[in-house]
Amino acid sequence: MDTQNSEKAAIKIQAWWRGNMVRRSLLHAALRAWVIQCWWRSVQAKMLEQRRRLALRLYTCQEWAVVKVQAQVRMWQARRRFLQARQAACVIQSHWRWHTSQTRGLIRGRYEVKASRLELDIEILLT
Repeated sequence: MDTQNSEKAAIKIQAWWRGNMVRRSLLHAALRAWVIQCWWRSVQAKMLEQRRRLALRLYTCQEWAVVKVQAQVRMWQARRRFLQARQAACVIQSHWRWHTSQTRGLIRGRYEVKASRLELDIEILLT
């Protein structure tokens, strides 16, 4: 009977030991899985941050391109308005000069080239 009790005790001890070993190996496996999951989450977070930065860089490039195009268009429009105003001023000035020359007096003149000299007669009549 003693051997039978000792066998039962040995079986219980072996079962307990195997249970401990299985629980320990499961715990180690769970810890390893947890470490891998943490690593994978950090890799995903880095990839997400890289994608976000790339999208932000692309967006800022596009925004700067839009701003530059808008500035060029505004500059072109301002230059066109300036040139139109300058042309209008030149037309007004030329008409004004013509008008003042017509209302101020009359300029008559004649010129002759003789040998190597120029003879110039100018007569200005003011009214």
